Amino acid sequence: MFENFDLESLVNLEQSFYDAGYSDGFAHGRIHGLIEGRALGREKGFEMWEELGYYEGFALMWQAVYASQGKEDDRALHHIKHLLELISQFPRVNPSSSHASSDLDIPKLFRQIRSRYKALCSSLGVRPSLRASGDAQHKERTLEDELDDAANSKPKKSVWNLERGPGSELEGMSF
Repeated sequence: MFENFDLESLVNLEQSFYDAGYSDGFAHGRIHGLIEGRALGREKGFEMWEELGYYEGFALMWQAVYASQGKEDDRALHHIKHLLELISQFPRVNPSSSHASSDLDIPKLFRQIRSRYKALCSSLGVRPSLRASGDAQHKERTLEDELDDAANSKPKKSVWNLERGPGSELEGMSF
């Protein structure tokens, strides 16, 4: 009975359990990592295209305004054309290693688009809006909202009356 017993297998028992657990955990993590990665990629891709769609709509609207006014040689129009050209370079499908566009630097292109949008807003005299619509917690008041509130609000009373005649003493202030 003791002749068939392999003492060497007892020495490596802990390592064999460790290896089996590691391979099972690795396979499980790979599956869930792919699922979570797809969901995160879909969410971030939607946010990026939402922002790009806003920029494209903004540029097309101002391009139509300039076309209706007959302005053809303007700095803002140059920014509009360049912004639309940059947006058209942005990939419409997920680039893979087999495509020729795999060497495209998407974050760099996105930074260039944002910079061109800011330059366009500056040349138009419009305040840029660089927030995603999913940021409901961090709502920013737009300039139009502030102007509407200022036009519809009553004048506020000051907390302290600072206008006193010369030589008048303030009560309760004995230094």
